[in-house]
Amino acid sequence: MNSLIHHQMLETRNSLIREFELLSYDAFNYRPENNRWSIAQVCHHLVLVERATVKAIKWGLSQNRDSNIERKNVQRILDRTKKLQAPEIVEPESAPFEKQQIIELLAEPRNELINTLSSIDQPTILQTKSVNHPAFGDLPLDQWIEAVYLHEQRHMEQIREIKGLLDLC
Repeated sequence: MNSLIHHQMLETRNSLIREFELLSYDAFNYRPENNRWSIAQVCHHLVLVERATVKAIKWGLSQNRDSNIERKNVQRILDRTKKLQAPEIVEPESAPFEKQQIIELLAEPRNELINTLSSIDQPTILQTKSVNHPAFGDLPLDQWIEAVYLHEQRHMEQIREIKGLLDLC
C-alpha cells in the first residue's frame, strides 16, 4: 500500500478516536434530533462504509476487465455544504453503542482493507480497475481507498458539530 495513503488513514483514524474517547456513554449516544445521528451512530456508519469499501475493492480486483475510468475529484467529499444521503445499506443501527465496541468495530474492516491491499502483487492494478461508487459513479479502486480517510474526515466535522451541541445541553 502507498505509504502516504497508509499514513493518512492511520492519522485520520487516530484523530477520529480522539474526538470521542473522552465522552461519556450518554454524550457518545446523544442524538441532537430524531432525524440526526449520534456520534456513536456516525462511527457505526463509518464501519459500515469501510466494510462496503472492502467488498467493492475485492470485487473490483476479481474482475477480469481493466477500465480507463476518468479520475474524480474525491476531495469534494470534504465539502459538507453538499448533503449526501447515505445508502440504506450503510445507515447505522439506532441502538446505543459502547465506545470500546465502536473502536473494535472500526478496527475490523480496516484490518481487512490493509490485508487485502498488502496481498496485491501489483499495486498499480488499483488504478486500472474500477467499481461504481454511490457518490462518484465509476471510480478507480485507488480512489476508493483515498475516499475512506476523506469520508472519515468529513464525519469528524459532523462529530465536532454534535460535540458543540453537547456543550449547550
